[in-house]
Amino acid sequence: MCAIVMLAIDTNVLVRLLVRDEPEQALAADQAVAKGAWVSHLVLTEAVWVLDAVYARTSSQLMAALDVLLVHDSLVLQDADTVSAALGQFRAKPALGFSDCLVLEIARKAGHLPLATFDKTLAKLAGAQQL
Repeated sequence: MCAIVMLAIDTNVLVRLLVRDEPEQALAADQAVAKGAWVSHLVLTEAVWVLDAVYARTSSQLMAALDVLLVHDSLVLQDADTVSAALGQFRAKPALGFSDCLVLEIARKAGHLPLATFDKTLAKLAGAQQL
């Protein structure tokens, strides 16, 4: 059985795909992912952080970007079901931030709950426990 080898992309490539503020880099990113590319949780989380911190995107805009990535024709998100569940948590509690929601859903998928936290808002979600 042959394993399918897929290009993995870095945060800066993913950001160029979403923001498109550097036309040459956006085109290069499009071409790079055209035959399929894999996006890790870490790259996804970093990209959401960049969109928030550098590009000042709102929670609604971040959610829309995640929606686009989840259905993108050429991108495969690491554990897309986990990302989708985290997006659902983020929609319910945008003040948490996507990364907290993803950490909780990764722990849930791995079977390692509760998630211990000092974050009072995160602790209100099922599966999290305030210390």
